[in-house]
Amino acid sequence: MFFGRHNILHYIFSLFRFLLWPLALLYGAIVWLRNRLYDTGFSSSIQFDLPVISVGNLSVGGTGKTPHVEYLVRLLQYQYKLATMSRGYKRYTQGFLLANANTDATKIGDEPMQYHLKFPDLVVCVAEERLTGIPQLLLNRPDVEVILLDDAYQHRSVKPGLNILITDLSKPFYEDHILPFGRLRENRGAYKRADVIIVSKCSPDMDIAIAKQIEQRINPFSHQQVFFTTIQYSTPYNFVTGEQINIADTNAILVCCIARPEPLVEYLNKHTKDTHVLSYPDHHYFSDADIEEIKQTHDNWKLSNKIIITTEKDATRLHMHAGKLKEWNITIAVLPITVGVLFNKQAEFDAIVTGYVEKTIAENNQTLIEDSY
Repeated sequence: MFFGRHNILHYIFSLFRFLLWPLALLYGAIVWLRNRLYDTGFSSSIQFDLPVISVGNLSVGGTGKTPHVEYLVRLLQYQYKLATMSRGYKRYTQGFLLANANTDATKIGDEPMQYHLKFPDLVVCVAEERLTGIPQLLLNRPDVEVILLDDAYQHRSVKPGLNILITDLSKPFYEDHILPFGRLRENRGAYKRADVIIVSKCSPDMDIAIAKQIEQRINPFSHQQVFFTTIQYSTPYNFVTGEQINIADTNAILVCCIARPEPLVEYLNKHTKDTHVLSYPDHHYFSDADIEEIKQTHDNWKLSNKIIITTEKDATRLHMHAGKLKEWNITIAVLPITVGVLFNKQAEFDAIVTGYVEKTIAENNQTLIEDSY
């Protein structure tokens, strides 16, 4: 029988994945034992007095945590003093750090840097260990009233008051497998710890019948609420001046370092005349050679009305080369994204979040009053 090149590669890949299954079983057993120790109380989880909201996922790769954290910031920032705490993935530093005027992405990571640049009143910090990081945060900033934990679903040493789990529609956790056979950090059953489950990156015109089928597959517990969200692209702005940019009728060079650039490429194909993609590894720090490659790509593309487009997350790392980029006198557009809650359930989702925060603060204030007597 004749096998085409594609079939042979698929066979080799399938065989390689099959050989990873024993490692997945071993890793899964270790994670199960760890979670079992927490579930039985042998390992303790600490719950803090102030509202702590965790946003995380079961899988590796991009599920859209960052725009969801930003959604929570916008929802709560005008009523409460907020802080975000992240691990600071791929930063060049260690330990607890508070963002300040001299911070860049190498010190705190690109996603925390994005929060720091977008929300001037937000307290942004990083710490590998949330259990020790939260007391350090409150010691440095006792005015903080609410903490948003970014990517902390597996950090069982801290028990959040509201646990939000995000799963990507294109690769839902209930169809995935544990590492390294699949992409899950822990087994599928770990979804039971969530209070809210968000299915992200849905089409804005998603059929509600399909959503109901997905919810049935998730099989939420009685204490869990399921929501569906979609990515919304906002108006691009100039990397240097911050002014809004109309990208229609432009030829765009997309510079990105994200796990799944396909939806972004699809969007640009619809909203620009032509799109050329320069894709780098996720969370990649641009080298001088990369910057030169971007410039050469722009200069060698024989089309008029050319611009460079990048994501907000990637812009935090391009800022480290801001001096050189300004010298080019080339338009660089930053494309922001937000999330929208589908099926007219935004008010319901908002009420869950704000209700939890209000209730927790009220209970803690009452405890303080009672303790004062």
